[in-house]
Amino acid sequence: MLKEIYIQNLAVIKEAVIPLNGKLNIFTGETGAGKSILINGINAVLGQRCSKEIVRTGCEKAVITALFTELSAEIQAKLDELGISHDNEEITVTREISADGGSVARINHRTAPASLLKEIGAMLINIHGQHDNQILLDSDRHLSILDNFDGDTSLLESYRETFRELQHTARRLGELKRQEQSRIERSRSLNEIIEDIGELELSENEDEKLENEYETAKNSEKTIIALKNAVQAISGDDSANDMVVSAEREIARFTDSSEQLKALYERLSAAEIELADIASELEKYADKVELDGQRLEYLSTRLGTINKLKRKYAADCNGLIKLYDNACREIMQLESSGDEISQLNARKEQLLHMVTERAKALYDYREQAAERFVERVTAELEFLNMSGVVIAVHHEKGKLTINGMDTVEFLISANKGEEPKPISKIASGGELSRIMLALKSVIADKDSIPTMIFDEIDTGVSGKAAQKIGIKLREIGKVRQVICVTHLSQIAVMADNHLMIEKKIIGERTETHVTQLEFDGRVSEIARIMGGENPSRLMLDTAREELLRAAEI
Repeated sequence: MLKEIYIQNLAVIKEAVIPLNGKLNIFTGETGAGKSILINGINAVLGQRCSKEIVRTGCEKAVITALFTELSAEIQAKLDELGISHDNEEITVTREISADGGSVARINHRTAPASLLKEIGAMLINIHGQHDNQILLDSDRHLSILDNFDGDTSLLESYRETFRELQHTARRLGELKRQEQSRIERSRSLNEIIEDIGELELSENEDEKLENEYETAKNSEKTIIALKNAVQAISGDDSANDMVVSAEREIARFTDSSEQLKALYERLSAAEIELADIASELEKYADKVELDGQRLEYLSTRLGTINKLKRKYAADCNGLIKLYDNACREIMQLESSGDEISQLNARKEQLLHMVTERAKALYDYREQAAERFVERVTAELEFLNMSGVVIAVHHEKGKLTINGMDTVEFLISANKGEEPKPISKIASGGELSRIMLALKSVIADKDSIPTMIFDEIDTGVSGKAAQKIGIKLREIGKVRQVICVTHLSQIAVMADNHLMIEKKIIGERTETHVTQLEFDGRVSEIARIMGGENPSRLMLDTAREELLRAAEI
């Protein structure tokens, strides 16, 4: 709960320490005394936007510090998640607003962004002001009010889990279907690659090997003729070999008389042997060269096909092999995406059935909750002096959304015999305040927010209705800390902790002071609210009686 607020240099509040208890805390004071400034200060420590205009004139900055104690397990778990200590189950939250427009937020003296204050503040305090009545005028908010009233969200959470899976499945299916046309075109292209290249069953560097073999085969006939001519030139009639032999005979008879001729003779003999050996090798090589017309035709055709594909795909032989392998892998992936579409379609149908069934169950459950809601709120309205008001819940089935298939709108009839109509067309400001209080009352024990603040809950009401509002606020104060700003004595007398906000002129400056009132002080303040400044003895006695009567309620 909010244990204490410290304010310094906030508008007309120079300095104030405001103690609060865990029940019903009431703030009263003259119009313009600064009650709205107090709410602004609380909003500041809750991370709301702050204007530099709220800094007291002539001061460098305004400081608001709030002490929260008796933190719930939920809040402590959140603080642990954020790495924020909470010794003795308490924390301090501070907001400093500079006159130059900047601001600094701290939690337990550790600097924190305003967004973090807002996140934690939403778990600590719920502020209800006149603008919150707009919730009643907005039919889109009525469903969440009904769900908060019931408290059991297990069906809704189960439905939302399935609905989100359905949304995810539908989105994925949509993506795949949008890709389907390009997938079909890509598949066509890949299949063409696979057909073109796959049927050739290419091997690495095959084109180079075939080119070499083709060139060899193409020249084989010329090679054989050349080889035979070479053999004939070496060992045929009038051949090189005959000439060498003839040369040997011519110089043989002179070898004994000349060492030089002997050496030349030996070289001629060696040449004869070498020429004979070369002729033999040429004959053997010629025998190995084959003339195969069919092979030559095959080589020509295959090379032509390969070269055509090389030009088509701008790749060499090894590049064609890689292109084929990649196409095979990609076509398998595309086929698997087609399988995924089939699987997702089946899952979507399954999820749609589940979502529809759970939505129906949720609708039926809310139908029962709406009956209980009407019964409870009607009882609260009767207590708040609105017994003639009839409230109804218009509940219909609509399209499936994250919240189910339900459309909910609260209807009221302010006069007996009139058909209930939308609240926005019927209720006055005072009625809205009391209806909202009735709603807050029936859901007060449904959430874990420990503090509720009511600002101007008394707008448009007086007399007995105001007294009933005060009693209801005290009832809520039994299960939640309640802080209320009011102008009505009927509400003020119900306070468990009464604080008075008043303006004083100190020197040349106006200051607002906040005073925690004891019984006699409360008597004077209640009398002032009822009768104005300088209340009579009769008014003081009446105020005392009202306080004593309220204490017995």
